[in-house]
Amino acid sequence: MNQVQEAVGRRIGYLVKQVDQAFRRACEERLRGQGLSMAQYALLRALADAPGAPAAELARRTFVTRQSLRGVLAGIEAAGLVTVAAQATSGRALPVTLTAEGRALLDRADRIVLDVEERMIADLPSDDVGRLATLLADCARKLT
Repeated sequence: MNQVQEAVGRRIGYLVKQVDQAFRRACEERLRGQGLSMAQYALLRALADAPGAPAAELARRTFVTRQSLRGVLAGIEAAGLVTVAAQATSGRALPVTLTAEGRALLDRADRIVLDVEERMIADLPSDDVGRLATLLADCARKLT
């Protein structure tokens, strides 16, 4: 490895992206067994965390565009994991609700994602894990 490659490999942005990609791949591999993609899991998690949230908020929480969100939503609706109301209760947004099947699948998927996260931080002292979480949250806050 040359000096430039070595320098890039130590840059925080590069390392964050590397961890993100590795985490997503590990989660995707395990979620696939549940019939879920990471994007579908993220949407189910967002719907559970913010019931009735508008599409813009769900897109922000799931790190996708509103257009991509529509496709992911259509897939989980077709699978019977959510229901979309026939009419809006206020404004134009149609409320989306997790079904019992969607909630059960989310519970299983949460265990998978938390297991992957535990594996990722397994050898880190708990003080370091807490500090890492604080530092990453601070970095994200500074960029938004």
